[in-house]
Amino acid sequence: MTHPHPPLPARPRTGRLPGLAVAAAMAVAVGSLAAAPAARAQAAYPTKPVRLIVPFAAGGTTDIIARVVASGMGAALGQPLVVDNKSGAGGALGTQELARQAADGHALAMATVSTTAAAPAINPKVGYDPRGDFTPIINIAATPNVIAVHPGFGARDYKAFVQRLKTEPGKHSYATAGTGSIGHMQMELFKSLSGAFITHIPYRGSGPALNDTVAGQVPIVFDNLPSALPFIQSGQLVPIVVAAPQRLAQLPGVPTFKEVGLDAVNRMAFYGIVGPKGLPRPVVDKVAAAVRQAAERPEVKKRIEDTGSQLILNTPEQFATQIRAEYGVYRQVVQAQKLSMD
Repeated sequence: MTHPHPPLPARPRTGRLPGLAVAAAMAVAVGSLAAAPAARAQAAYPTKPVRLIVPFAAGGTTDIIARVVASGMGAALGQPLVVDNKSGAGGALGTQELARQAADGHALAMATVSTTAAAPAINPKVGYDPRGDFTPIINIAATPNVIAVHPGFGARDYKAFVQRLKTEPGKHSYATAGTGSIGHMQMELFKSLSGAFITHIPYRGSGPALNDTVAGQVPIVFDNLPSALPFIQSGQLVPIVVAAPQRLAQLPGVPTFKEVGLDAVNRMAFYGIVGPKGLPRPVVDKVAAAVRQAAERPEVKKRIEDTGSQLILNTPEQFATQIRAEYGVYRQVVQAQKLSMD
């Protein structure tokens, strides 16, 4: 018996997927194609010279640390590292510049307590949030800070220094790397705890501040030790007190703030490197490795330690935690002392 209509042949299995699965597969394929160039770019990083923004004038500690590690970093990365000084607003201008750069690792910046804690703590219009607008990479070194005076000031030790300030209130001024710099914030804290009154003279970096103090235009400077030390060693400046865990081998006769009863002021500065927000982790790791490789060179390590600084070389996560902690400290200082940019 035959059927009037032969049965339809079974549909051959073609391996086709339902519509949604097809779309998903295509999306994965397209995503893989798009990700491939990005992955290759990260693997090849850097593909051109890397710009390292120093947000202070040449001659200051930030500039010194940047230039000490720059050549070694460039060798490790396989591209020149170009140090670019962009000073102003207590380091805020150069830091703002980094925030506008592409997150590809070809623009980095030196990060200090001034730029990531003190300046944003005192200036609500600084233009960035240090806790979220950057990618912390590595803290290179921690450095002591120092109050030093021109030899003509008269005082050559802490007791005489404070006595003169208190007997001549408002007569003297002090120089720093800028409003909102760590020197400004720590000196204001010193003033509040010691009862002294001194007028702040902000500069566009440690270099100009030191030059005017050495020239006698300003009698007092609060600065990082690496940039101030050569002038102290030459006798052009007289050290009064240092912010450091203990007395320094370079200045054995100079007390720490803790020794003179001002432990709250006894905070060291830091000098690290950050990238723009969203910097890929492979790039972060390459930059951090380049810094470590540079810092392990005996001549670089010695140059940094000879300034009284100590190498830190921590992880990105540790540096991020440190930035947040320092910002919190200086927010409290600003609020307690009612400081402002005015």
